Amino acid sequence: MDRHPLPPDAAEFDADRDAVRDRATRSGVVHCVLPAVSAANFDTVRGLAHRHGDSYALGIHPLCTGDAADADLDRLDRALAEHRDDPRLVAVGEIGLDYFVPGLDPGRQALFYREQLALAQRHGLPVLLHVRRSADQLLKELRLRPVTGIAHAFNGSAQQADAFVRLGFKLGFGGTVTYERALQIRRLAAQLPLSAIVLETDAPDIPPHWLYRTAEERAAGRPQGRNEPAELPGIAAELAKLRGIAVEELRDASSRNAIEALPRLAALL
Repeated sequence: MDRHPLPPDAAEFDADRDAVRDRATRSGVVHCVLPAVSAANFDTVRGLAHRHGDSYALGIHPLCTGDAADADLDRLDRALAEHRDDPRLVAVGEIGLDYFVPGLDPGRQALFYREQLALAQRHGLPVLLHVRRSADQLLKELRLRPVTGIAHAFNGSAQQADAFVRLGFKLGFGGTVTYERALQIRRLAAQLPLSAIVLETDAPDIPPHWLYRTAEERAAGRPQGRNEPAELPGIAAELAKLRGIAVEELRDASSRNAIEALPRLAALL
């Protein structure tokens, strides 16, 4: 199971998008969930999902709220209604809050987050959450507007993780768990109930350690390695080792958890 928090129509994949998806299949990734990040790529993610037999989510990413118009929320509402019977539409996302990137308007982010939670409730869909230095604020709104789904690239505390799980969320873990210095995330990924974990890559970002290039390497002309879904089995092997379980057990649990979080996946797998 994999998903792309950046749009799958990102420029990083322009030269070999079909080859990327083929490598994922050959590596054992059976399905990708492709979230939108803005109204401008709603049609693209839907088209790609149908083209490759995958699924998609529609939403407005917090990093895109500065460029989004208020009318884009109405556009999202209409798109969710228009495609409500499309079995490949599995969630509202990627939505959330980002208090790490400077220059973003927190009030505007909060407005789009609240409104998209309301749309998820209205259309009966789970959500894909962007969580970056914002877990407590996300949880506060979820208690008022209860929905479930996946908290992507989770990097909060153990207490915050427990709060998301109690609200019915699964927590996404990817390339970060492969870094020995990512002590908190590795500890969480090792100790959380297996029923709470979903594997992901965040392609093309958050590359596993074997693709990472230091600043010195990049200055010397070695480009940053591009992450892609085919890296998922390697990430799974690292996490399975952390947990002391067979990679097959982790793989099967991640797929079960993804289906529990995004129920429409059950008919697609």
